Amino acid sequence: MNPTHPQPKIDLIKSENYRESYANSVQVRVSVWDFFLAFGIVHQETSDQVTIENTHGLYLSPQQAKALWNVLGQNISQYEQTFGAIALEPQAHPLPVPSGPIH
Repeated sequence: MNPTHPQPKIDLIKSENYRESYANSVQVRVSVWDFFLAFGIVHQETSDQVTIENTHGLYLSPQQAKALWNVLGQNISQYEQTFGAIALEPQAHPLPVPSGPIH
């Protein structure tokens, strides 16, 4: 019989360098040791030119990447149950050009 261990109390604190921002682009690179996620903003000034401005890079261990995948899957499922299916634009269509400044 396995003894039951109580869950530890978890304190979430923000480091001095903590920041939040928006990303509408993420690229993933994988190696045997880690996953690298590059987050950024997509800019499209013309129909034939897209620029991705990467703003953050984050390395994750394979174990942490899989944990993130599980958490995202659970949260996406709950989101879609509440708000409906999330549609992904077909890759063949160009990205929309914003009509005004993005804040």
